[in-house]
Amino acid sequence: MATTPLALSPQADHPVYVIGAGPGGLAVAAALRARGVRAVVLEKSDAVGASWRAHYDRLRLHTTRRLSALPGLRMPRSFGRWVARADVVRYLEKYAEKHELEIVTGVEVFRVERAGADWVLHATGGRRLTGRAVVVATGYNHTPRLPDWPGRDTYKGRLDHARTYRNPGPYAGKDVLVVGIGNTGAEIAADLADGGAARVRLAVRTVPHIVKRTTAGWPAQRSGILVRRLPTALVDRLGAVAARVGTPDLSAYGLPRPDKGLATRQREGAIPVQDVGLIAAVRAGKVEVVAAVEGFEDGEVLLADGTRIAPDAVIAATGYRRALEPLVGHLDVLDGRGHPVVHGARCPREAPGLYFTGFTNPISGMFRELAIDAEKIARRIARQIAR
Repeated sequence: MATTPLALSPQADHPVYVIGAGPGGLAVAAALRARGVRAVVLEKSDAVGASWRAHYDRLRLHTTRRLSALPGLRMPRSFGRWVARADVVRYLEKYAEKHELEIVTGVEVFRVERAGADWVLHATGGRRLTGRAVVVATGYNHTPRLPDWPGRDTYKGRLDHARTYRNPGPYAGKDVLVVGIGNTGAEIAADLADGGAARVRLAVRTVPHIVKRTTAGWPAQRSGILVRRLPTALVDRLGAVAARVGTPDLSAYGLPRPDKGLATRQREGAIPVQDVGLIAAVRAGKVEVVAAVEGFEDGEVLLADGTRIAPDAVIAATGYRRALEPLVGHLDVLDGRGHPVVHGARCPREAPGLYFTGFTNPISGMFRELAIDAEKIARRIARQIAR
């Protein structure tokens, strides 16, 4: 791996630039290199896998080791079936080293513009870098999103985004409210309940589908792969049957069955929550489900059902923004939600040579889809260069 902090100069051969040294960016760079195409990875932090380094300690991949490897390097069996956060970081470091990737750290790209048949990247230090193609891989979880709740700016209590949560140690003996029941919120709530918090409440606006990570040894990811191309209505029906058989009814605890099907919700952008302790914690009374947060007032949290509570700390597991607007928003390549209009080997019609990877959240597994996209993107770019 060639890692060069703040030491980049344009090359006459105009390489392919990959923005972001997370799993998606590294996979594309490796796939391009395997096809003889020079790829330069630009990373604003000082190391690969920056987002994974920042995640909470308990996190493990929700996809199996076998189905999470990137092109050209298996994940070691010693990592176990469900790979821990620290092992993901080690794997990404080894991946970059094995494939001898050209990675430049400490360089942030602020804007990408079309320049004839090439692309110009405006980066740290006033750099203008010219590339024959650009792959944007800045990550699905890029910029923490904190809702603009009424009274938020004057709230004197502790209010953190889940991005800053590491482990339950600082919350031992405290009353904690976790806001949001995606996979992150559900897992943090369970982690706090197991880690000594005096009280844990979980604020829920929209009830999610909750699935077991494995059923009789069969991982939920494999089911996601099998059904990903089936009609939405059929997957909704299959999901409802699986839920009745595989997960208990938590209506008495404030988590009724969702009123929309699993695939319908996924198409709206909400993937199922994989149970890694939440169900047991809720049934044991260690995690209390409460109504959604509506705002803050006089040091208290206002809930949608009119309840007022005063936790010691609030952790907002309220998701992330892709934050692509400054980079490519002027190119008319984003939809109304700020997501790329296309991804993988397809380029936006108005921007040939511009690719996006890692901006979907598929039930078949993020790492698996990143690996598939990397090969497709590399094939497409290599063919274009050969012409």
